[in-house]
Amino acid sequence: MNILKSMALGIAALTISAPAAMAEWQPRKPIDFVIMAGPGGGADRIARFIQSVAEKKKLTRRPLIPNNKGGGSGAESLIWLNSTNDPDHTILVTLNSFFTTPIRQPDLGIDIQTFTPIAMMGVDPFALWVHSDSGIETFEQWLEAVRAADGEYVTGGTGTGQEDSIVFAYLDNAFELKTKYIPFDGGGAVAAALAGQQIMATVNNPSEARGFYDSGDLRPLLVFSDEQMDVYPGIPTLKEKGKDFSYYNQRAIVGAPGMSDEAAAYYQKLFEEIYNSEEWQGYLETEAMSPLWMEPDEQRAYWEVQVQTHSDLLARIN
Repeated sequence: MNILKSMALGIAALTISAPAAMAEWQPRKPIDFVIMAGPGGGADRIARFIQSVAEKKKLTRRPLIPNNKGGGSGAESLIWLNSTNDPDHTILVTLNSFFTTPIRQPDLGIDIQTFTPIAMMGVDPFALWVHSDSGIETFEQWLEAVRAADGEYVTGGTGTGQEDSIVFAYLDNAFELKTKYIPFDGGGAVAAALAGQQIMATVNNPSEARGFYDSGDLRPLLVFSDEQMDVYPGIPTLKEKGKDFSYYNQRAIVGAPGMSDEAAAYYQKLFEEIYNSEEWQGYLETEAMSPLWMEPDEQRAYWEVQVQTHSDLLARIN
């Protein structure tokens, strides 16, 4: 399954032009910049980098205020946006739990199509990581170690139904493995737990594991991208191991339901400027993210594709 390629299914290249009156809207108070995950993870790092770019370049007259609300696999942030009394000053940094959490928790009453598309900023691939002291240097050795542990091999992630748990569940099913999965509060905490050898393997984004990789504590064994990644030369893809599966985490900005057209146009222009900045393009490269810009209408079509894709994935692993 090629999730990156499916992003373009049924999506035509569209452009959005705002009337002059819309461009005149400006925030009147600090902007609630909600993060759909805990501190230290990929979404948190991205939000704070975006905040720094907006501040450095003086792109907003009111500041973006990061606000971590990752509880309940992101349910906390979805409820927060869905119930805000000020949708024009409330935006969200999303990941794939934007799709999976409403699917897994229908009682939340969240319809993501009521949210306001702002900008797709890129996608993040995943890698399978072990500690460098584990003695495991290849994916085949990892499979042997997991099977030898007979159900006692401990992995970690950000919660059942989250992106990393989907990838681990796929591996368990595809290779007939039995593992124990421990949830942590955010991708940063997951990477730190592996570096501290509290767990045996993780599926982290490159940005989340970067510091521990640079220090030599963590070793990638496999990447879940369509092609090998330049940042990890020689590390194979899962497709090279015979499984037609790749998986990427969206890095997008959405607005609260009920946001005015004027405010939406303002944020769409703001994040397009940030996306095209030298700083963001450099961040994509250094953090091994794939660029993927989408206009608002493209995002809505992308949401439909991803809801169906993740519904199918969750049905297969539950």
